[in-house]
Amino acid sequence: MTHIKNNLAAIKLQITQACELANRSIDEVCLLAVSKTKSADLIQQAYDSGQRAFGESYIQEAVEKIQQLTHLNDISWHFIGPIQSNKTRLIAENFSWVHSVDREKIIHRLNEQRSNQDTPLNVCLQVNISDEKAKSGINVNELERYASLIEQAKHLTLRGLMAIPKKNDSSESFHKMAELFTKLKLSHPSIDTLSMGMSGDLTEAIANHSTMVRIGTAIFGEREIAKE
Repeated sequence: MTHIKNNLAAIKLQITQACELANRSIDEVCLLAVSKTKSADLIQQAYDSGQRAFGESYIQEAVEKIQQLTHLNDISWHFIGPIQSNKTRLIAENFSWVHSVDREKIIHRLNEQRSNQDTPLNVCLQVNISDEKAKSGINVNELERYASLIEQAKHLTLRGLMAIPKKNDSSESFHKMAELFTKLKLSHPSIDTLSMGMSGDLTEAIANHSTMVRIGTAIFGEREIAKE
């Protein structure tokens, strides 16, 4: 447990320093621990060290861990991976956040499959900010339409935007995302989240208004093989 506790402390210090450089409050930035391929035991260790928000990408593996950790009733589970249509029910039933929405069909399915007993599912739209053909995400010019679709969905809440910039292109992409985030907030008041930045570029992401940074290896160590 000691190494995870120390790793979390080191990342939080890095976030604090980045916030100071950007003249922002540390309270404005959430650390999302990316726990995909990591065991329930390691997540428990991170939880015991004070971490509450965890990001998963492989749905079957994630559900197994969520069920093992039901006793941690204040944990926040975020789905951050590509979404297959036949997996939307599991996302709607088990997660409180989904960061990777990029298709109209997925919006409708998540809304229909979210239980009336649950609070609305928090949704971020994934933006293909680098305009890469092989990468998931919606086009910038489709943002307003997708945002409106989510706002019309009874069981979803529009929270913001997510992006994974192209390698060696994060500076320009972060700046573009910051502009989109600021503009979209004007017409959609529920938006408060900009999910971008990882361990290698979190300082620059925070300087460009990121409110949630996604950190995995720097907390848990190298990735293991996924069980999907």
